[in-house]
Amino acid sequence: MTILSYRDLKVWQQAMSLAEGAYLLTEVLPAGETHGLVPQIRRSAVSIPANIAEGYGRDSTGSYIQFLKTARGSLRELETHVLLAQRLGLIGPERADVFLQKAESVGKMLFKLIKALQMRRLAQSSAQR
Repeated sequence: MTILSYRDLKVWQQAMSLAEGAYLLTEVLPAGETHGLVPQIRRSAVSIPANIAEGYGRDSTGSYIQFLKTARGSLRELETHVLLAQRLGLIGPERADVFLQKAESVGKMLFKLIKALQMRRLAQSSAQR
């Protein structure tokens, strides 16, 4: 498959689905979390595909890798917020587990993409010598 846009990246597509799932997940949280976990979960979830897209639009591989690492950090932040919501009894364990499995899948994809880009950058720098 040819990649013509960040929208063609499976990791971006899965990250978008995860962000959508985060919005749906926060709809069940109590009104008291309107200024607590709800915006934290949503902000960290949206940050993942946004950073993938922004990194894709950068001119250098190094910059792209850095944005992917930022996306990975946002993913870990999202997981932490969801785990906290589960610990507080705001989200049931089954629902949290399903969500966290999807997050883990996105994390693996990010890891593989970062490693592939690092290898490509290494190969390019070796070829220039």
